Amino acid sequence: MAELTETEARPTRAYVIHPDLASRNQRREPEHALAEAVALAHALPGIEIVGDEVARLRKPDAGRLFGKGKLAEIGERLTEGEVDLVLVDGPVSPVQQRNLEKDWGVKLLDRTGLILEIFADRARTREGVLQVELAALSYQRTRLVRAWTHLERQRGGLGFVGGPGETQIEADRRAIDEQMTRLRRQLERVVKTRTLHRAARAKVPYPIVALVGYTNAGKSTLFNRLTGAEVLAKDMLFATLDPTMRAIRLPGAGGGQGRKIILSDTVGFISDLPTELVAAFRATLEEVLEADLILHVRDISHPETEEQAADVAEILESLGVDEDVALIEVWNKIDALSADTRTALRRTDARTQGIQAVSALSGEGLDDLIAAIDAHLSEALDEPKAAAAVTLPFSDGRRRAWLHEAGVVEREESGENGVTLHLLWTERQKAGFEALSAPDQEDDA
Repeated sequence: MAELTETEARPTRAYVIHPDLASRNQRREPEHALAEAVALAHALPGIEIVGDEVARLRKPDAGRLFGKGKLAEIGERLTEGEVDLVLVDGPVSPVQQRNLEKDWGVKLLDRTGLILEIFADRARTREGVLQVELAALSYQRTRLVRAWTHLERQRGGLGFVGGPGETQIEADRRAIDEQMTRLRRQLERVVKTRTLHRAARAKVPYPIVALVGYTNAGKSTLFNRLTGAEVLAKDMLFATLDPTMRAIRLPGAGGGQGRKIILSDTVGFISDLPTELVAAFRATLEEVLEADLILHVRDISHPETEEQAADVAEILESLGVDEDVALIEVWNKIDALSADTRTALRRTDARTQGIQAVSALSGEGLDDLIAAIDAHLSEALDEPKAAAAVTLPFSDGRRRAWLHEAGVVEREESGENGVTLHLLWTERQKAGFEALSAPDQEDDA
C-alpha cells in the first residue's frame, strides 16, 4: 500500500461507512448512526469527508467484513473519490482491517480507532494525556498495526495514536507492555495528586453538581453560562474531554446571595464507547460519583434524543452512580424548537417531573433551572442542624473565616482564651470543619 502523505493543500480525504447488520438489534436508525459517525470524523482536524454511506449486511464476513459484491462496489467509489482513509463506524478485527487496507489501498480506522484519535487530539491535562496514551496502547497491542503519520503535521498528536515514533512502540508486544507499565506508574502519581485535591475539596462544605450528557448536548455552553468560565464550547463531538470545576454562588431569594456550589463539567458520553476508554476515563468521571446532584443535559432538538438519554443512563449505571443521587433532566437547545413547543416544554407540569427546558445559548429557562438546583439541594442536603459552640485562639483566623464562609456562625464572643463562636450547623459542615488542621498541627507538620 502506498504511503499516505498530506500537504497543507491536500487534507486527508475520508469516506465514512456505517455497517448495518440485519442480525443486530439496533436501538438507532442506521441513517442517524451514520450522521453521528460523520460528525465524529469532522471532529478530527485534517480530514475532508468526500462521501458516506450505510452498508447493509446480512452477516459480517470473517475476513473482510463486507461480501465480494459490496467490497467491489465500495472500492470503485473509493477510487473515484481518491480516498485516503476509510472510517468504519463499528468494530473491525485486525484481520479484516489488514485485508480491507490491502484490497482498497487505503488506511482504515474503526470506531474505536477514530475516537482514540479524537481523544488524543483533545486531551489537555496531564492525566487526560496519560489516559489516552494508555488506552491507545491497549488498543494497539491487539493489532500491532503499522504507524500512520499523515495527520501529524496538522494535528500535533501525542505520538501514540498515529504519531512519529509509533512504529518503534509497535515493534512487538513486549515494547508495548513496557510502555504501558511506565504509563501506569506515571498515572498512579497523577491520580495521587488528584486524590489530594479531592481531599482538599472535601474540607469545603459545598455540594457538587455534575453535568453529564451525550456528547454535543451543550454541557460546556451551559457550564460557561452558569459560571462565566470560558470552557471550549463548539458544535462538535467531544469538544470537552478533561473535567473542569468551578465554584459558583447561586442567586438567593429577593436578589440576594444563595448557597455556594461546585459545578463540574465532564466528558460527553457516546454510544458504543470503546471499552479501553471506559476504563481509562473512569477517573475523570469521579466527580460524577461524588456528586450531590446530577444535571443530565439532553439535546432535546436531536431526532434521537431518547436513544441518547438511554445510552447516558446505561453508562451512569456502569459507573456505579448511586440511584439515590438526585437528578434533573435539562432539556437543552429549546431555541432550535418552535415557539409553541418551547412553551409546552416549559409548563409547570413538566418541571414538577424533574425536567427543566432551557436554552444554554440564549439563557431561556435558566432562572427556573437555578431555582430547581437550589430546591433539590435543599431537599437532599439540608440535614437537621444542631447548635454548638467552638472556641478558637485569636491566631486561628483561617478556621474562623471558614466557619463564616460556611454561613454557620450565629454570634461571636471574645474571651481571654480566644473567640467563642456559637454555631448552627449540619453534620456535613461539622465534618468539613473537623477535617481542617489547627495552626499548631500545621506547625508540627
